[in-house]
Amino acid sequence: MRTLPVPLIPIQMNNKAIIITLISGTVLFGSYAFSPAPVPVQQVAHENNLKFLPKDISRDELMNVMHSFEAATGLNCGDCHAHSTSDPNKMDWAADTKHKQTTIDMMKMVQELNKQYFGVDGDFTANYLQSQYKVTCNSCHNGHDEPNNMVTIPVPEKR
Repeated sequence: MRTLPVPLIPIQMNNKAIIITLISGTVLFGSYAFSPAPVPVQQVAHENNLKFLPKDISRDELMNVMHSFEAATGLNCGDCHAHSTSDPNKMDWAADTKHKQTTIDMMKMVQELNKQYFGVDGDFTANYLQSQYKVTCNSCHNGHDEPNNMVTIPVPEKR
């Protein structure tokens, strides 16, 4: 003789519970189905007065260049960029400072040295970030704010 399987959870719902469940499901589904798709966060256009790097440089490339300068010179953002006059807790990235102008001059020097002595032509940013340059900020600074004048080859001691 065959027996029918008994449900593990007996279902006993009245009409009111069924209607509330259907309405809740519809509202929940509708809130997800008809909500606007998430919009990716757009990069805020950086305000700049770039004088050497390309005006259309991406924010990521600009940050990579700046962070490489930090590593090469041991300086940080506030050493070359001015604080905002209206809010000292913020930076005024476009303001010109003596250190910023020195950095621009050094970028030009790095580009010229690599072009003249190593035949590396083209865009500073691409060459710098793709390690095409033989001479970089780190070649002289080696992590110090002033070029490191340490002799890099051993000098025999006098006996």
